[in-house]
Amino acid sequence: MNLQDFDYHLPQRLIAQHPVDKRDHSRLMVLSRRTGAIEHRIFADLPKYLDPGDVLVINETKVLPVRLIGKKQSGGKVEILLVQKIGRVEDRERFHEVLGQDPGKNEEHASEWECLVKNSGRFRENTTFCFGDDLRGEFLARVPSGLWRVCLKSKGNVETKIREIGFPPLPPYIQRNGDRAMRDQDLQRYQTVYARNEGAIAAPTAGLHFTESLLDEIRGKGISVFPLTLHVGLGTFLPVKQKEVEKHRLEPEFIDIPPETAQAVNQARASGKRVLAVGTTVTRALESGVDAEGKIQAKRGETSLFIIPGFPFRAVDGLITNFHLPRSTLMMLVSALTGKEFIMTAYKEAVKKNYRFYSYGDAMLII
Repeated sequence: MNLQDFDYHLPQRLIAQHPVDKRDHSRLMVLSRRTGAIEHRIFADLPKYLDPGDVLVINETKVLPVRLIGKKQSGGKVEILLVQKIGRVEDRERFHEVLGQDPGKNEEHASEWECLVKNSGRFRENTTFCFGDDLRGEFLARVPSGLWRVCLKSKGNVETKIREIGFPPLPPYIQRNGDRAMRDQDLQRYQTVYARNEGAIAAPTAGLHFTESLLDEIRGKGISVFPLTLHVGLGTFLPVKQKEVEKHRLEPEFIDIPPETAQAVNQARASGKRVLAVGTTVTRALESGVDAEGKIQAKRGETSLFIIPGFPFRAVDGLITNFHLPRSTLMMLVSALTGKEFIMTAYKEAVKKNYRFYSYGDAMLII
């Protein structure tokens, strides 16, 4: 398959810069794979499309404020996105495992990270910079993946300081330019209401449309809601550079499928009920947990599963998702579920009807 096959034209004006006032008031495009029909609703209408006995699976990952904006000693701007802490696997999975440390106020602590650097070509090894008054850094070296290895230092706990001053890791197409007035709103809205497990460097955006009351309504209809975790990392959003998409390889991301979720999914499928994934991350996690007999197994580890057209779905019957960037791995995943021609027709319809696109945009239900 050619990368060009997953391209489409999107007017700049349709890229959502802010969320809607109420989470579940975003628009919802409903695609029926059985009939080829397309409906236009709002997200609060979602329960109408769910049946008693269905299982809805959500991703409880929590986004960390890992975008840091500061200055070099020379005064030039520095912007980095922390990707992972270097050290034990346990340290990389979650920040809070090291937050119990409480060094003295005058004791300087340091930690090393791998990070993406905006305009990285301008920087050299040993470049020093600061983020505010009490967080300093130094670029140590480039790593083979193209990331930078950086050392951060602070009087007190480095991770705590990152929480205090870091920005949500919004995608570059959402223009904020370091606006601290928007920081508090984005810290709340670029996060699902059910986020529990810290470790993501991007939000599982399909879940941003849910409210607690909508989840209660869904459960009240006899639909079970079960969690898993996939910490969204580079694997989800790095661009595809290979013209032949089959040659692309995803960076591994941490997943945790609890036994209860695996059991609920297996029971639903055995009884002829549907399993609906809230987001491409849930889809990839569940499909990564399928064993040779077609059963979902509890799993804690990593996945680099890359889903493209022709993939045999064995865990997921339906998907709630946002509208994705052209040529992205996410566009390829939804094309695998619906068929490429149907998804391209739906995207043209979304542009025609002025849907809002990408992370803060509207939603799609594929059933």
